[in-house]
Amino acid sequence: MSTTTIAPQALTAKDFATDQEVRWCPGCGDYSILKQVQTIMPGLNIPRENIVIISGIGCSSRFPYYMNTYGMHSIHGRATAIASGLKASRPELSIWVVTGDGDGLSIGGNHTIHLLRRNFDLNIMLFNNQIYGLTKGQYSPTSEENKVTKSTPMGSIDHPFNPLALALGADATFIARSMDRDPKHLQEMLKRSHAHKGASFLEIYQNCNIFNDGAFEIFTEKGTRPTETVMLEQGQPLIFGAQKDKGIRLDGLKPVVVTLGEQYSASDLWIHDEKDFYKAQLLTRIFDDPRIEGHLPRPFGVFYQTSRPTYEEGMSRQIEDAIAKRGPGDLDKLLAGNETWTIR
Repeated sequence: MSTTTIAPQALTAKDFATDQEVRWCPGCGDYSILKQVQTIMPGLNIPRENIVIISGIGCSSRFPYYMNTYGMHSIHGRATAIASGLKASRPELSIWVVTGDGDGLSIGGNHTIHLLRRNFDLNIMLFNNQIYGLTKGQYSPTSEENKVTKSTPMGSIDHPFNPLALALGADATFIARSMDRDPKHLQEMLKRSHAHKGASFLEIYQNCNIFNDGAFEIFTEKGTRPTETVMLEQGQPLIFGAQKDKGIRLDGLKPVVVTLGEQYSASDLWIHDEKDFYKAQLLTRIFDDPRIEGHLPRPFGVFYQTSRPTYEEGMSRQIEDAIAKRGPGDLDKLLAGNETWTIR
């Protein structure tokens, strides 16, 4: 009797979309991010049942409803903690954390930095719109100083977080930045995040067209983008400008903008190296206010990546060693401890 083996059908982006109505404000940048995630998922060749999307609270946190995978819409700021527990218990899963600048850097800031230092092998997508959108427009940890909102009518006096500098300070093993209005670049950064073995931290500039419209317009619009952004490519010089006639070179440890021509050529410029921890620190600090004369262009791409053992690997080895030395253990005996009393 012969048997026929039916090969699994290749998945498409539509297979990752649910039947739920996508409910974000018309024009929200979240639509683009969702589209790019659904687009790259089939190429990862991971069964949908092995993919988990975990979110906290915020507009971005509706993401699990719109992905035809497993997922959890968890509690405010705790998506990273829940994802850490799941990865520790089910290391074979592909886990994606969806969070925002409020959810992940305010109430959830502590959980975020500890996930990064522990280096769980999962992916954090931080949607940064520099505002609290779901709760109707309060300032967030990434809002600029003097930001006038409903909660800061006289302007915020807080100094904003620099998310990538924070992640690097927490010893993240992969940090990158992209934007909602550059689909191809965002897709590439999502693929790079997934390919990294360890915790990946991808900051995505996302426009909130209701409460903070145009926050990143200078980096996304055709008229200003060439002179206000520099795209990071491994082994390539930092060149930018509408005519690709500008570049960044290092004057000692100080990045400076130069014009390419008679005095400087591409060989004089800063060559990007994703493995260089010290230069990565300088790159994350290129965070100038574009309204200030003489500012540097904002970098986008992979700032830094390195290899370090993951938390779940270390935990697994520790458990195996303990079993080898002490046996499989007895839960009742463990709970009873060394000091027990018998009541008569």
